[in-house]
Amino acid sequence: MTTFVDRVELHVAAGSGGHGCASVHREKFKPLGGPDGGNGGRGGDVILVVDQSVTTLLDYHHSPHRKATSGKPGEGSNRSGKDGGDLVLPVPDGTVLLNKNGEVLADLVGHGTTYVAAQGGRGGLGNAALASARRKAPGFALLGEPGTAGDVVLELKTVADVALVGYPSAGKSSLISVLSAAKPKIADYPFTTLVPNLGVVTAGSTVYTIADVPGLIPGASEGRGLGLEFLRHVERCSVLVHVLDTATLEAERDPLSDLETIEAELAAYGGLEDRPRMVVLNKVDIPDGKDLADIIRPDLEARGFQVYEASAVSRVGLKELSFALAGIVGEARAAKPQQEATRIVIRPKAVDDAGFTVAVEEDGLFRVRGEKPERWVHQTDFSNDEAVGYLADRLSRLGVEEALVKAGARTGDGVAIGPEENAVVFDWEPAMAAGAEMLGRRGEDHRLEEPRPATQRRRERDAVRDDADQEFKKFKPF
Repeated sequence: MTTFVDRVELHVAAGSGGHGCASVHREKFKPLGGPDGGNGGRGGDVILVVDQSVTTLLDYHHSPHRKATSGKPGEGSNRSGKDGGDLVLPVPDGTVLLNKNGEVLADLVGHGTTYVAAQGGRGGLGNAALASARRKAPGFALLGEPGTAGDVVLELKTVADVALVGYPSAGKSSLISVLSAAKPKIADYPFTTLVPNLGVVTAGSTVYTIADVPGLIPGASEGRGLGLEFLRHVERCSVLVHVLDTATLEAERDPLSDLETIEAELAAYGGLEDRPRMVVLNKVDIPDGKDLADIIRPDLEARGFQVYEASAVSRVGLKELSFALAGIVGEARAAKPQQEATRIVIRPKAVDDAGFTVAVEEDGLFRVRGEKPERWVHQTDFSNDEAVGYLADRLSRLGVEEALVKAGARTGDGVAIGPEENAVVFDWEPAMAAGAEMLGRRGEDHRLEEPRPATQRRRERDAVRDDADQEFKKFKPF
């Protein structure tokens, strides 16, 4: 059964906005009191939040589909719809968010750090919000905008100060168990450790975390064994510690060749050249291990490594090793902020960006792409001619019609707004805005003129009666 997951593909979908309401206020003696349709509620966002109590992505491995709630539609009497609830997803510290193409969207470090993975849709405006001096009684409202949806990849890179690397059964887990309070699984066969183990070590006034990277064997950087799955966990560490087994029983292995093999795999993985290295000659409690350690130590020191001898069984050299690691970690922390800044990739728009593009496809179709045009199309009720005319006015003001003319569009050419799988296609008329104006001043209603004062209404009524009396007096019976 899977107990540790450090990479998942997550399908996120934000909530859609609620539809606006088209309503007219009515009351006694005032049957048409003006538009009073409320706005729709905003759709909920999908938000990733770093939570230090979460250490794995296991929950998202079992339930990869996550969706926020949608906003409620608006109602009459200027009542706005309720906003949809945000969906908050806790992730471990050190989680990297990527798109399906492998591009980094955010690198989440530090408790409480948040990132909006999917943006909720805007609520549609009701006809009360669309009313203006020109459009006194809109007979339409805007639909709610769909929330964004897509697939993202979550990768966990363990946030630790020290990484123990080495062959399987070199004693990495044993060292963590005696240096800290961690209780990893330990046995004398390869690949005992199937997940990175973390431990907290206190050395004087310095507290640091230590982790082992399991499964490093020749070819690990190319996917052999388990190493490729866990090499990403050493990227954030301040120091790499080679744990060399001086008492191995395998004839084809020796500590120096093990060191060269692991270094070759780290170099093939890349990005770790600047990390300080340290060597721990483990299992020196065994006589043959102690003799071999004395033989190879001068060679290792000649290569520039700090070398320490240790034994998890007899506890030899553990105190010196612990304080040495604390010193290197302290220097690394002093050289940079204590908490690595969260990195969120922002891709600003160009200064001359018009907000949309017009492209001519092979079949002669003109395709319009852009955030505003596509959002406006989604918010339009195409069963309402007035709403379609309002969309035409907005597109014209944005410059879409002018861009189509420059692109060579002619009367009757097909125009699509939106992506191929979700586009609105229509036959283009060059005078789209003018044609919309032929409908008249959309939204006006002569019944919604300003009410006349009561005295004026009485005078008009009396004048009608006087005229009727005069006509009656002129009447002569036979």
